[in-house]
Amino acid sequence: MPEIPDTVLLEERAELAMNAVAGLPDDDMGGIPYFSADLLARPAVLRHGDWDWGSSHGRLLDASLLARQMTGKDTWREVERGFRTRLAGFFGADGLSYRQARPERDWPAHANLIDQRAVLLSLTTWYVSDGDPEARKLADRHVAALKRIAIKERDVWFYPASEYTPGGWPSPNAIALHLAPDPASFSGRLIMPLLRYHQATGNEDALELCGWFAKLIVEKSGVYNEDGSFNPARAYRSGHFHTRLGTLEGLARYARHTGDHELTAFVRKSYDWALTQATAFGWTPGDLADQRYEHESCSLVDLIGTGTTLAGSGHTAYWGVVERFLRNHLVESQLLDLSWVESATDTSGDEPGWSTHVRVGERVLGAFAGYGAPNDYVCDIELGRGHTADVQACCVGSGVRGLFWGWNSIVTADDRVTRVNLLLTRATRQVTVLSHLPHEGRVDLDVHEDLPELRMRIPDWAGYAKVRLSRASGDLDGTQTGVWAPDGYLSIPAPRKGERVTVTFPVPETTSTEIASGREYQVRWRGDDVIGISPEGTARPMYSGRKTHPTAPRREYTLARPATEWAW
Repeated sequence: MPEIPDTVLLEERAELAMNAVAGLPDDDMGGIPYFSADLLARPAVLRHGDWDWGSSHGRLLDASLLARQMTGKDTWREVERGFRTRLAGFFGADGLSYRQARPERDWPAHANLIDQRAVLLSLTTWYVSDGDPEARKLADRHVAALKRIAIKERDVWFYPASEYTPGGWPSPNAIALHLAPDPASFSGRLIMPLLRYHQATGNEDALELCGWFAKLIVEKSGVYNEDGSFNPARAYRSGHFHTRLGTLEGLARYARHTGDHELTAFVRKSYDWALTQATAFGWTPGDLADQRYEHESCSLVDLIGTGTTLAGSGHTAYWGVVERFLRNHLVESQLLDLSWVESATDTSGDEPGWSTHVRVGERVLGAFAGYGAPNDYVCDIELGRGHTADVQACCVGSGVRGLFWGWNSIVTADDRVTRVNLLLTRATRQVTVLSHLPHEGRVDLDVHEDLPELRMRIPDWAGYAKVRLSRASGDLDGTQTGVWAPDGYLSIPAPRKGERVTVTFPVPETTSTEIASGREYQVRWRGDDVIGISPEGTARPMYSGRKTHPTAPRREYTLARPATEWAW
């Protein structure tokens, strides 16, 4: 088995996350997944919620498919098949995905508009993954239904409520008054999966909905203020970050697809404002009111997705933002240590169909934080809403998508140039990237086929005076200072199959003061990696155990090289 540097490996993190994806389904409920976990409870508890139908299934099926693409493994195929089967069973005759009625908890049957986004995302990934005609049939009917139920005015289309019922919209008055409660939550976040589905199948209804929803958000909604900030009004979920950032992600992709540079500028203005509310390592507030102390991993994934889209559209400075978020808060928000979690060994405290205390820690190992603090997996403070949920199914699924956004962007290529955008380890058809960061400022590039040109992004903190390029074979043997391309990347001209290119540069250690919802944190950095935060967390501290070495440790590992790349 080959040796690689023992550094962050996104595909391995995705495989670890699949333990939590597979651990959430509840056998007593026919495989319906639990939604949230309280890990501070003694013993810890998993609970169901009203998101357990369309939304959770969509997120977790999406994660299963993405993890298979990243790792080349399908050991969780039965789990994936269960999510597919149950998801298909949620669809009504009208083509929408419905939540099950639960009279004992006063949950009526309805098609929640937030659910529809996760459902369409999973159907799209399902189709992209396998070309399954069942996925396409469900998705075509779903898109047609989303178009049919939209209220269509001359200059705007919208959904007038969060819930559509078998009898139609529950509030005719809302329709008459042209009300569109929280358009980002109900419409804006649909843009990304709608566009991707159009790109995969040519479905014109999906593209048409993208255009109308983009117009709604930009011209009519008031979700974003003139300066790019999020509208903090309660009617707009107090500037809820996950739905706002998810909407920006869709708008960025739609702008790129249509060549709308004005829309890209709109996205950049709000994205740049959002970065001022986040920390440099990726913690985000939940909203601008009572949730402002709670970070959802979902929001960070939206930041990563939007950043990769903007960077791929030519705004390459965002690659540095994405890399910091991947290296730090995304992987640090993954549950890898259970020493602080107490689980029950029997079902005496369970409420079948609603909660369990049995093997909770073991079941959610690999999960991404549901609501976390900048320095702790758990958000347990006296301000805001206090302690709520430590794990949420949405963040488990989204965390894998965030890993995928990054993994799929490490190397991009066209007929002319192959680019290494993120300095993380990954194997592709053209080149394998072996990163020694943060231990050493060294990246090895093993070339697998003759290339016209190979470029590698150099972090801003590395400067340029001491960047060195070494080629083990080829036209330019030996160590050089390198050639710089117009996009700021280091250029390696005409690398040949079998050649190893090694790029080295200094890695500085710095400190910064980060503000998170008014609280200060002193952060120590080595390059793009956080190596310590003060004050430290208390429940399950983040960043406290990070170690660096003069040279990167090694380990045996075979990197997956997918037969086909997914264009997301």
